[in-house]
Amino acid sequence: MNKNKLKAILKNFSGQKILVIGDMVADEYIFGMTSRISREAPVIILKYTSQAVLPGCGANAVNNINTLGGDVFPLGVVGDDEMGRGLINTLKKKGINTEGIISDKTRLTPTKTRILAGGYNTTKQQVIRIDRENNDTISRKTEERLLKIFMETVDIADTILVSDYGLGTLSEGILNSINRLAKKGEKIVTVDSRFDILKYCYVTAATPNTEEVEWALNVALNENNIKHHGQKILKQIQSNGLLITRGKEGMTLFEKNGDITEIDIYGTDEVADVTGAGDTVISTFTLALAAKASMKEAARLANYAGGIVVMKSGTATVTTEEIWNAIDNE
Repeated sequence: MNKNKLKAILKNFSGQKILVIGDMVADEYIFGMTSRISREAPVIILKYTSQAVLPGCGANAVNNINTLGGDVFPLGVVGDDEMGRGLINTLKKKGINTEGIISDKTRLTPTKTRILAGGYNTTKQQVIRIDRENNDTISRKTEERLLKIFMETVDIADTILVSDYGLGTLSEGILNSINRLAKKGEKIVTVDSRFDILKYCYVTAATPNTEEVEWALNVALNENNIKHHGQKILKQIQSNGLLITRGKEGMTLFEKNGDITEIDIYGTDEVADVTGAGDTVISTFTLALAAKASMKEAARLANYAGGIVVMKSGTATVTTEEIWNAIDNE
């Protein structure tokens, strides 16, 4: 693939207007030093050293687009709680407009708390993750508020990115509105959905990972059947493209015209952390499509980004400079 063309697309990331609607999550990291075994139970004692709260899931996609130079506008719901306020403040500090994030007193901010432990001269490793989630979808009142903001802002965006982690933001009414918008074909609409990919129709492209495809079709993917099942999902959701991310196996791109493109993993398969890699992939893929890239070009750039981000610890982002260097070095 022409390296100069990829670089030209990368330059055009700047200023692309992307609306991200979905589950805004707080990724909390608690760091500590291991010292000894507790006398109370056979568990290690962790001496607290520090804490950090980073944007996760849909908010991580927002953060990635912002880092890559896009003009991003997030739409979502958080709780009227410490994590929600902290997440909004974190995004604001990055210069991101957060007026589309609703604070709902009846809900809690979805939070993934990761506890990392290590010694003075060792890398800290995750020992446990605690998830705090809502048990239902957003209320009718909150849905109406979010839909109102969506309809008021959708016209100013070049592209819509949907980040659906199944945490209650993408209600039936909002999903139907997204499908109606996608059917018009006037805007690029990309989707990353953990559990409901088959509910989306007419979108420009979807970027599930292997497990999400297996969940949707209730099958086990392998080298012998991935082409069949990839084409099946593409046809069912009536999309122009389907990019399946496959971990150390790289990516497989399916296009409406029948083309199937295998993309080898970029970098090494000795990864540091896969947390949030899917958010980085769809963010880069979406920005590339907004910058007039072909599906194959967008997938290639997303593959570079994914290979870079998994070499970083924790929820992370990539820069256009890092992708540029990856293009040069391959």
